[in-house]
Amino acid sequence: MKKKRIILPTDFSENAWNATVYALELFKHVPCDFFLLNSYQVGASGLSTKMAGANDTRLYNLMKEQSERDLQRELERIKSVDKNPEHTFTTKSIMDTLVNAIGKTVYREEIDYIIMGTKGASGLKEVFLGSNTYTIIKEMDFCPVIAVPEDYRSEGKLDSILLATGYEHLFENYELKPLLSIVESFNAKLWIAYVGDLEDFTSKQKNSKSKLETRLKSINYEFVEVEKEVSVNNTIRGLVNEDRDIDMVAMINQDHSFFERLTREPVIKKVTFNSTVPFLVIHLFE
Repeated sequence: MKKKRIILPTDFSENAWNATVYALELFKHVPCDFFLLNSYQVGASGLSTKMAGANDTRLYNLMKEQSERDLQRELERIKSVDKNPEHTFTTKSIMDTLVNAIGKTVYREEIDYIIMGTKGASGLKEVFLGSNTYTIIKEMDFCPVIAVPEDYRSEGKLDSILLATGYEHLFENYELKPLLSIVESFNAKLWIAYVGDLEDFTSKQKNSKSKLETRLKSINYEFVEVEKEVSVNNTIRGLVNEDRDIDMVAMINQDHSFFERLTREPVIKKVTFNSTVPFLVIHLFE
C-alpha cells in the first residue's frame, strides 16, 4: 500500500492537538508520513537601520528556536499515543504565512491531505474563529483538506460519510480518490445527498448521477434527495443529526457551484464553521 502523506498544521493549541489525534485515529491502520508543521512570522520593524536588522535577526532566531522546541514537544506527545511502526513523523518549522508554508510543503512533499482543527462560530465570530482553516480550504485548491471541529472526538470508527453534491460535474476517478480511499479504508457507507427538487434536474445532472453510480459500484452507497430547509448548510446539519451514523461530511469545491448558484449561500464557508463532524473538501482539477 502506498504511504499517505499528510500535513498536520499546528499552533500548539488544544484545537490543533485534537485535529492531530483525529488524523492519527483516521489513518491508524494506514502507512503514513506525517508532517507536523508550524509557521511563524517576524514582524517588520519599519526601520531600515542596522540596529533594526539586528533586532529582526535576533527575533527570528528566538522564534525559530521556540517553534522547533515546541514541535519537538508535540512530537513526543504524538509518539506517546501513536504506536504504529508504519507512521513516520517529520517536523517543519517555517518562517512564512501559514498559507505559503502549507502550499510549499504540499508541492515539495506530494501531500495527500491537510488535516487541521477549526473552531465553531456564530454570527460575528465567524469573521475571527477558525478563519485560518477556511483560508487554507479556499487557497489550497490543489490538495484535499479535512477540517476537524474543536469539540469533535473520534470513537475510532467511521460508519458513513455524507457527500453533498449538485451533480454539476462528471467526476473523474482521481477526483473521487481522496474520498473513496477513506470510505474503503473503513468499509464505510457513502450517502450521496442532493439538496433540492429532482424535477429541476437537467440532462447534465442526470448524466453526472448516472456516471457516479458506475464509479461507485465497488462500495456501499445510497442516494438520498432532500428538500432544502432555510439553507443548504442547515439541511446538511439536519442530515448529520438524523440517525444515519454520519461521521464525516464531504463536498467537492468548485467556483460557482450548483449550491452557491441555487442559494447565493457561501456553502463551503458555512459548513466549515458549523459542521459538527469532520468536513472533507476536495477541489476540482479544472
